[in-house]
Amino acid sequence: MSPRTLRLPSWLPVDPYILALIGTVVVAALLPASGTAADVAGHTSTGAVAFLFFLYGTRLSTAEAMDGLRHWRLHLTVLCSTFVVFPLLGLASKGLVPFVLSPQLQSGFLFLCLVPSTIQSSIAFTSIARGNVPAAICAGSFSSIAGIVITPLLAALLLGGSAGGFSTDSLVKIVLQLLVPFLVGQLLRRWTSGFLGRHKKILGYVDRGSILLVVYTAFSEGMVAGIWHQVTPLRLVALLAAEAVLLAVMLLITWQGAKRLGFDRADRIAIQFAGSKKSLASGLPMASVLFGAHASLAVLPLMLFHQMQLMVCAVIAKRRSRDPEEPEAASGPASGAAVEGAAATAS
Repeated sequence: MSPRTLRLPSWLPVDPYILALIGTVVVAALLPASGTAADVAGHTSTGAVAFLFFLYGTRLSTAEAMDGLRHWRLHLTVLCSTFVVFPLLGLASKGLVPFVLSPQLQSGFLFLCLVPSTIQSSIAFTSIARGNVPAAICAGSFSSIAGIVITPLLAALLLGGSAGGFSTDSLVKIVLQLLVPFLVGQLLRRWTSGFLGRHKKILGYVDRGSILLVVYTAFSEGMVAGIWHQVTPLRLVALLAAEAVLLAVMLLITWQGAKRLGFDRADRIAIQFAGSKKSLASGLPMASVLFGAHASLAVLPLMLFHQMQLMVCAVIAKRRSRDPEEPEAASGPASGAAVEGAAATAS
């Protein structure tokens, strides 16, 4: 009789990338880059992020983007969730200072509420849950493009002196690092899409590797600047609790709000996953420009929220994938038969 293998429950997804993020933070704490090494790491991470957004540009088909414009109500709903509802909840977190969150952590909490939505995970979870994948692709892409301008402006308006690095020059840097490579990717897509399509796996490592490099650079700067003594274990637990409430509220608002607005199931799934998430790939380089040496403390809430949303949304996507299909029409006996048939197919 073969020995039983110890396995984690299927409802508890463990993404190796999350472990890699934690490991990167540990390496930055033990071996932070300083001096010339810090300069090299900073320039390398800047180039890696620019290349990452170039890849985003090559992946979004112009035809998909134009087709996505037809779903303007869906995209407007996602943009409102990302850049209106989230920031309002972030502002409400000021009531948690100083008893729950420190002023520095609250600034980071508010900053995460200003960051655009994700692209890859929104698409992946929408696909698993059998939602509107083309809408998720366009919603995530439109949010990322809009966030290049909206996020720094909101940071200047709502964070004030906390985002000490904000200026016209910082906005130009963000545009050059994120928007310009994206547009170049769109222009060259005709010649590069075939090659990139054949090497998706390798390019996936490039995606994640660039983010890990930015994480290492940001946390190294924080270690060298000596700001980590400001965070206590109790504050981290309080931050996690506040972020769990934030994620739960946004998941509820996007799902029920989309239902009230009359969207069908497939669109509601895309809205929920695109409207409740925050992008680490976009947020990290923006924080590096806006917060300077304090970027590591500013992005800590974003990093924790990013990991939390991946684990929670993975569970939700799996459960949504088992939902019965909604009928095309909601009247007559045929509709009930359609629901039963879809349920049988899903099971």
